[in-house]
Amino acid sequence: MASRVVDQQQVRGMAVAGGGVKPVKKAVPDGRNRKPLGEIGNQQAVRGIEVKPNRPITSDCRNFRAQLLANAQAAAANENNKKQVCVNVNGAPAVLDELVPVKRAEAPKEVPKKLVIVKPKPKEVIEISPDTVDGLIEKAKPEKKKEGASKKKSAPTLSSVLTARSKAACGLTNKPKEVIVDIDAKDVGNDLAAVEYVEDMYKFYKLVEHENRPHDYMDSQPEINESMRAILMDWLVSVHSKFELSPESFYLTINIIDRFLSVKTVPRRELQLVGISAMLIASKYEEIWPPQVDDFVSLSDKAYSNVQILVMEKMILGKLEWTLTVPTLYVFLVRFIKAAIPDEQMENLVYYLAELGMMHYGILMYCPSMIAASAVYAAKCTLNKSPDWCDTLKLHTGFSESQLIDCSKVLVSLHAKAAKNKLQGVYKKYLSADRGAVALLTPAKSLLPPAKASGRSS
Repeated sequence: MASRVVDQQQVRGMAVAGGGVKPVKKAVPDGRNRKPLGEIGNQQAVRGIEVKPNRPITSDCRNFRAQLLANAQAAAANENNKKQVCVNVNGAPAVLDELVPVKRAEAPKEVPKKLVIVKPKPKEVIEISPDTVDGLIEKAKPEKKKEGASKKKSAPTLSSVLTARSKAACGLTNKPKEVIVDIDAKDVGNDLAAVEYVEDMYKFYKLVEHENRPHDYMDSQPEINESMRAILMDWLVSVHSKFELSPESFYLTINIIDRFLSVKTVPRRELQLVGISAMLIASKYEEIWPPQVDDFVSLSDKAYSNVQILVMEKMILGKLEWTLTVPTLYVFLVRFIKAAIPDEQMENLVYYLAELGMMHYGILMYCPSMIAASAVYAAKCTLNKSPDWCDTLKLHTGFSESQLIDCSKVLVSLHAKAAKNKLQGVYKKYLSADRGAVALLTPAKSLLPPAKASGRSS
């Protein structure tokens, strides 16, 4: 049989040479010898057979795709040019021209006009009935009359001028109200000042100051007179300064003595013992380190023993029913001085006048709050502080200027006599430079009797 020649395809890993097939060594995979794969559809040519590569995208396909892209862009441009918003008068939604066919002859007439017109939102219209209009007109008429009447009243008349002049002559003109100063504004952050309760505290003090107030007891004391009381008070001023006690202790001592003498008859020889025991009680109540009983024994030149002082102390507390928390003169002085907004000189002068008053038995006819307010008023008059009395002081003291005149005159007269008085305890105390030497100030002439004022000026 004749042999048939058959073309053999080149197999991977084999090489065709002289009609024989020889094995070809595979190349070692190396990163340097790697080549990118060709198209999957391509095939290697076999000897004797021409194989064309498989190309899915041809030049005709590219042209067709470019034509589709150009058509789509042209359609989008035409769509943007033709897109029109139609506003329906009846409230129907707007549609496009492609959806609603419109004749070309009618389009340029109707459509452009509807595009430009945009109706605003409907506004609420308030209808006013004829009755309402008439009522508004009637209400407006009296206003016009009032305006005209006010214009007529504003015009000055002869009677109004005469009335104003007469009020001015009598001092009845309307003065502007004074501004009341908040004296506790600076102490808001100070817990010890008790700003939230201080007003209520002093209202309570004003109510109870008459409950523990000593009455006129000198007639009920057969062996004691006013001068003896003054001598005792003058000696206690020196004792108080000797022990360097607080002002609260001194004012409470005087209060205890007067209250005890109001309810108990005391012989003359025990009057000093009453004063010593009263200061011992006040010191125990007010001081952190009160004086000892032996200290008072030595100050009295051993006129009384320890036992006598303790017995008198027990008797005083029993008669007073252990009531020691009372509004003394010092309590009101602190508050009223603060309301006066003083300087250091005025503050020392107020205390000086108050202590001069305590030496005087006749001052007991006035309550402690009035004595304190009168001392402030007399000090302002002495230093020529203007005004003598203001709304702030009237509010916090509760007294008007006319109510303080009598008590103030008593204090100023004691001030005028202090330099020549035999009892110099208070006078020397306020002659020191530490207290501003206020004892040397000239008393207020406006509160002195005319004869004394003229005698001092001459």
